[in-house]
Amino acid sequence: MERVQLADTNLMVHPLHLGGNPFGWGADRDQSFAVLDAYAEAGGNFIDTADAYSAWVDGNSGGESETIIGEWMASRGNRDDMVIATKVGAHPKRRGLDPANIRKCIDASLRRLGTDHVDVYYAHSDDESIDQVAVAETFDALVRSGKVSYLGASNFTVDRLQSAMKISAQYSLACYRVVQDRYNLVSRGAVDAQKQEYLRAQGIAELPFHSLASGFLTGKHTGGDATGSVRGERVADFLENQEALRALEILDDVASAHNASMTATTLAWQLSHDFIPSTIASARVPEQLTQLLAGTELKLADDEITALNEAWVEA
Repeated sequence: MERVQLADTNLMVHPLHLGGNPFGWGADRDQSFAVLDAYAEAGGNFIDTADAYSAWVDGNSGGESETIIGEWMASRGNRDDMVIATKVGAHPKRRGLDPANIRKCIDASLRRLGTDHVDVYYAHSDDESIDQVAVAETFDALVRSGKVSYLGASNFTVDRLQSAMKISAQYSLACYRVVQDRYNLVSRGAVDAQKQEYLRAQGIAELPFHSLASGFLTGKHTGGDATGSVRGERVADFLENQEALRALEILDDVASAHNASMTATTLAWQLSHDFIPSTIASARVPEQLTQLLAGTELKLADDEITALNEAWVEA
């Protein structure tokens, strides 16, 4: 799969943006290294993490994913080949976008990742308690210092994203070039038509997470069994939603027409959107990468994309 340009940056990335969320809890160090090796061997170069991963696990303190990724890059000597994205603001002990917190957190992330810069640095979520000008100035300073190449915003409403972008333009500060939102076949509310239009107009890339709806869109839980997955319990709401199940049937029909998996097909649907150059998905073992990577190669027909577009109406 050819790499694609990430918005108007100079970053060329693989269409599969490997999620580092499982590293350090769903996958131990050795398993994580195996996944990262398999991804790199397949031509992958874009890895997503956060300082908060995985502070929610008993015995973890946050930063485990960054540490594993940093150790892997150091052992393989491939930092220059990788595009690394991490985030600030959601760590339970370092929450929010206070300027002092941002400055401390980027330095901690760089230490764990074993690098002098990150390619994309996200506000993990919006923080309305902090003046947006102060946030913008702090992020701009990180870009000017060389610690950060480009900025991203995760989980921002379109109104707050617009406000932040206006401030960056007004004060000639570095602006957000990419965003992350929950967006998949059965969960589209965070990237509605208004936000899509704004992203296109601004040339901002959307890099959706929860691409497989916590495994629901793989089809493996249709029998009602959510075991075998560290996130399996999250699919329960979808399993009780008739509209979601109908969307899954349509997804299955399209996948069958291509002799492809539902996993690959739902990623191909995401990548058919002109504002999504790369989609985030994670793997706990290398074998799971096969279907994820297949989604970056699968091309859907226009009528199939239309059918999937119409398969779900957000409540």
